Amino acid sequence: MTKSAMITLCGRPNVGKSTLTNALVGEKVAIVSNKPQTTRNRITAIVNRGDTQYVLLDTPGLHKPRSRLGDYMVKAAKGTLKEVDVVLWLVEPRAKLTEEDKAIIGLLKEVKTPVIVVINKIDKVKKAEILPVIDLYAHAGEFHEIIPVSARTGDGVGLLMEEVFRLLPEGEPFYDEDMVTTQTEREISAEIIREKALRLLQEEVPHGIAVTIETMKMRKRKGKGDICDIDASIVCEKETHKRIIIGKDGAMLRRIGTDARKDIENMLQRQVNLKLWVKVRRDWKDDDTQMRSFGYDARKL
Repeated sequence: MTKSAMITLCGRPNVGKSTLTNALVGEKVAIVSNKPQTTRNRITAIVNRGDTQYVLLDTPGLHKPRSRLGDYMVKAAKGTLKEVDVVLWLVEPRAKLTEEDKAIIGLLKEVKTPVIVVINKIDKVKKAEILPVIDLYAHAGEFHEIIPVSARTGDGVGLLMEEVFRLLPEGEPFYDEDMVTTQTEREISAEIIREKALRLLQEEVPHGIAVTIETMKMRKRKGKGDICDIDASIVCEKETHKRIIIGKDGAMLRRIGTDARKDIENMLQRQVNLKLWVKVRRDWKDDDTQMRSFGYDARKL
């Protein structure tokens, strides 16, 4: 019997959706940082286990938008709820509902899809603190199941997948068994660069950056393996941000480039020659045309 299903991971920003996606796939397909709103587009990841294919949709965090980009991200997240077979709602192990949590509960009540509440980051609290959280969500809505996990350590993830498996309908796979994501190498490379920038830059900069791959070409070398030449631009909103991204004597930009190149080489399995540039595009997060040029196209949602 073959099973396959679409599964969305939703929740507030920074609850660990991308970390769980990567843990289930077994390799990095979604970037991770401790900054909220890291994921901006819906990311499709594919997990094949025996005769079962799990198609995971890692969505942007549900939050109150403050820009056109924020509107786009929330629309991308909400748009998956009625398209899938199972919803995984990730929450943190805190026995108190925020206003955002209550808003998400209201959204989930509108869908007929089975919802599993995934209490993530249990490795950061004592076991005795988890029971009140389970009790809280048990009374907060009619959910199919409530499962504590740690996406970082893998604790509880196997149990979660067993429960998801029980909900899956019979069906043929959506994708070839050797696929792990629908993202292109170009898209993943851009996201890796943005991830490194998010981790290294100051708080005021990350929300205003985007990354574009200007050129990405394979080049053959005599007596050596192929090399991939990549020219990429980090786009920011202010000249002051540009100076921070570049750093003193270009030090910060070199750190971003060095860290990104290592991950891109690991993905492509070949040497990479990465050149980074920094451009200023004022208020791009509120400009639909510029947003589309950076890959955030609301018309496709």
